[in-house]
Amino acid sequence: MRVMVFVKATPHSETGAMPTEEMFAEMGRYNEQLVKAGIMLAAEGLQPSSKGKRVVFQDGKKPSVLDGPFTETKELIAGYWLWQVRSMEEALEWARRCPNPMPGQEGVIEIRPVYDMADLGETFTPELRAQEEGLRAQMEQRQKAT
Repeated sequence: MRVMVFVKATPHSETGAMPTEEMFAEMGRYNEQLVKAGIMLAAEGLQPSSKGKRVVFQDGKKPSVLDGPFTETKELIAGYWLWQVRSMEEALEWARRCPNPMPGQEGVIEIRPVYDMADLGETFTPELRAQEEGLRAQMEQRQKAT
């Protein structure tokens, strides 16, 4: 099962302050363990919401664009991992090993399962499934080419 692991933002991370060298090193050691265990598929830190945009959709209206920063810090994400694990319990085991992603503050990690094609039911028709598989194959080829 794949899970998306979110590191929640804090008012401090939203200032754009960089982690300390010690924190980079500690997180690097943790990420190395994830890679060696075959768990990590992807990981990135995100810049503060002040550098971001939101696109808001409403039925019957043209999408609107909102410029950051966004005020509800507890709703923001500072970074993420994409993990391949056997179960939610395994994901929790790995998350508990993580160094506090927000040293000196309350760090919060949220873990959410990623939908698998098998989870999508009958409305995800064989034609839609074939289209999705084709898109994924194209993405894999591009990643290999870079």
